[in-house]
Amino acid sequence: MDIQSLMVVYSALIGLALGSFVNVCIYRIPLKRSIISPPSSCPHCGNRVRFYDNIPLISYILLRGKCRYCRTPLAWHYPAVEAMIGLLSLSLFIRYGVSYQYLLWLLFTSVLVAITFIDLHHQIIPDVISLPGIIAGLAASLAPGAAVMWHEAIIGIIAGGGCLYLVAVIYQRLTGRDGMGGGDIKLLAMIGAWMGWRSLPIIIFLSSLVGAVIGLCFLLASGKGLRVRIPFGPFLSLAALVYLFFGPEILNWYYKLL
Repeated sequence: MDIQSLMVVYSALIGLALGSFVNVCIYRIPLKRSIISPPSSCPHCGNRVRFYDNIPLISYILLRGKCRYCRTPLAWHYPAVEAMIGLLSLSLFIRYGVSYQYLLWLLFTSVLVAITFIDLHHQIIPDVISLPGIIAGLAASLAPGAAVMWHEAIIGIIAGGGCLYLVAVIYQRLTGRDGMGGGDIKLLAMIGAWMGWRSLPIIIFLSSLVGAVIGLCFLLASGKGLRVRIPFGPFLSLAALVYLFFGPEILNWYYKLL
């Protein structure tokens, strides 16, 4: 195996290890617990997870998805998050190679994955993730050779947060109910900081389209009508990932239609 192939394998392993840490964040941040200490433990019986039971994906498979001690099934999202970030790391490394762009985009996409699963489980997007994410995106735009210039990032923050805030205000005044959550507003501001204002129309369109289709299917299946609250954060995150990897292709397709 040559060095390049070995580095590709390493990038996937880095993503799997990062995914394990992201799982800790997904579980602990909504509970306002430290993500550093104490060490990982079973959420059911409290027994500490040994290092040999904390190997990304492999331990889950060997343990058949259950705690070694109490045999309670572990949440499905643990291997899912590890696999997703492993694939993201691999894909980003293939595109950017050994560079700070690879590291920055890996950080950004990992945050999107964390936000997605927190929003799915708790229907919140913690400020402790989104607000530092906005600052980090702006800081990334100041790096030499950044894909998004600093002024595009600033406009992205204002436009991303501003447009959803406007939607929320209009919806509240028309219906008397809260619609778009503050977490979604800050999330799109964070996406605008990282990806620039030019990405926002496509991201908003894709997230709204997918959200409407999946939301309608869920509402019909649940039989609860409009009483069911569906988190929008996962759709924004998914649209941002699609734009990151396929943005130019989407824009070319759109221009051809015109």
